[in-house]
Amino acid sequence: MITGDGSYIKQINRGLILREIYKNKAISRASLASITGLNKATVSVQVADLLRESLITEYELPHNTVGRKPIMLSINRKAGYVLGIDLDYKQIQFMIADINGHPVFSESISLDNETYPDIVQLLIDYIQKAQRKWSHAYYGLISVVIGVHGTVGNDQQINFVPKHQWHHKKLKDALEKQVNIQVVIENNANLSAYAEKVYKHHDSQNLVAIILTSGIGSGMMINGHLQKGFHGFAGEMGHMIIAPDGKKCRCGNNGCWELYASESNLIDQLSKQMDDPDLNVNKIIELIQQSDQHVLSAVEDLIYYLSIGLNNIINLYNPETLIITSEILKAYPDAISKIKKNLTSSVSQYRDIFISDLSHTSTTMGACALAIQHFSNVPQFILPDPSLSY
Repeated sequence: MITGDGSYIKQINRGLILREIYKNKAISRASLASITGLNKATVSVQVADLLRESLITEYELPHNTVGRKPIMLSINRKAGYVLGIDLDYKQIQFMIADINGHPVFSESISLDNETYPDIVQLLIDYIQKAQRKWSHAYYGLISVVIGVHGTVGNDQQINFVPKHQWHHKKLKDALEKQVNIQVVIENNANLSAYAEKVYKHHDSQNLVAIILTSGIGSGMMINGHLQKGFHGFAGEMGHMIIAPDGKKCRCGNNGCWELYASESNLIDQLSKQMDDPDLNVNKIIELIQQSDQHVLSAVEDLIYYLSIGLNNIINLYNPETLIITSEILKAYPDAISKIKKNLTSSVSQYRDIFISDLSHTSTTMGACALAIQHFSNVPQFILPDPSLSY
């Protein structure tokens, strides 16, 4: 039984009600009382507060039978907006979502100058522009969450970003000094895992998301919660050593997993072999569709090394669900079945493996979802699938 002062209990009840409104998209007061177990008077008081705060709206449901038309409650999508940022190597992805988690704007900016001060200024300028653009909403731009491709401590300080060679950067502090808005810094793969849980795999309580794009990042949800470790650095599986005498990695070790199973490594390898400095993911997908044997062989090697790392992860964490973010594997015929054939150990146990539907937007989607969760203070909430119109 939950005990505490009145304000604490009220906050708990508020979270329960908002969670069900998010989950059901539209729901009546009577249904809220039935699902949450709260009495009708409590529900009515909480709903009145949420309507007054413009967090939810109400409308009459079309009704053909005799009697009172049902009054439905929904999240007020236009009440406020959040900004999710994927701070990658050579590009930054931005996404604006409404407070129901629906993306309303996104764009990608190439990085010509990758020095830390220049990137900080670029982010400041973008955040300030977004604040002006969405100031018409009741809550305006609510907060910003940034996904970083490196280790981020529990204090949100960036410990190390291998591709940028950043050490001990206080990006949150640098931004909040210049923009009047909350900024949250998180590891990009953690945000990807959070997005998969919130938007897609609602019932999976033990989930590992693996991103193969600019390296290999991984995020873990255990018992429905992000697992970040003692310092916040858990999940750096791209730097798991699978070849002790292998290639030299920027992290300082040799033979890291991401040097053998990431899309960026595959592109670099094929670019040199094919003498094509402009080779990219889209070109590789075209060559896969054309059954180019050289490319197909290289992807088979990637699958082989990917499977080695996945076997280690499965043995360590016994996940219910594994989700792989890769445009190349998404386009590759029977990629999942080939991965599964490599996972032959009788010890390794998992439920299923998927290629992510969220793809390259998983980090920005997760950033937006986390911003909304912080704002609404709803535990383990569910957002509508962004691929579905509503």
